[in-house]
Amino acid sequence: MGKTNKDDKPRGTDPLVNKKAKFNFELLDSFEAGIVLTGSEVKSLRDKKGNLTDCFAKVRNGEVFLENFQIPPYKDGGYANHPEIRPRKLLLHAKEIQKIDRAIKEKGLVLIATKCYFKDNKLVKVNVSLAKPKKLYDKREDIQKKEAKIDIERAMKGNLRK
Repeated sequence: MGKTNKDDKPRGTDPLVNKKAKFNFELLDSFEAGIVLTGSEVKSLRDKKGNLTDCFAKVRNGEVFLENFQIPPYKDGGYANHPEIRPRKLLLHAKEIQKIDRAIKEKGLVLIATKCYFKDNKLVKVNVSLAKPKKLYDKREDIQKKEAKIDIERAMKGNLRK
């Protein structure tokens, strides 16, 4: 039986999510990528530690690297622990890398990480998305839509109680 945490849930089942990605960017196309990590980084991710908030990816020499992915050092790592922030290589197919590189250069899009999770409780995967940065007025529009939806739900809840 695998290791469990205090709540008796398998470790590493909940994904890390970049909550600001949908607010700051219009997500266009997404890719599932593997990531090259050290053992202590994987253990730290299994303990649900990590931060994708300011995470983005760059294409260098036909390879994709994830920048600003914060994985805090593993508490029991000892002298062999990893640095918290370093470029981490993403594993994608060559055609996907070409498509991403072309979109970044021609259309001015950015590549951001939206989610990090364990696939089949074994492999660490990262969802990266090609995204277009939103303007300030687009963000205001989203906030207004969200508030209107909440008001409608409150009104419907109030009608059900009467």
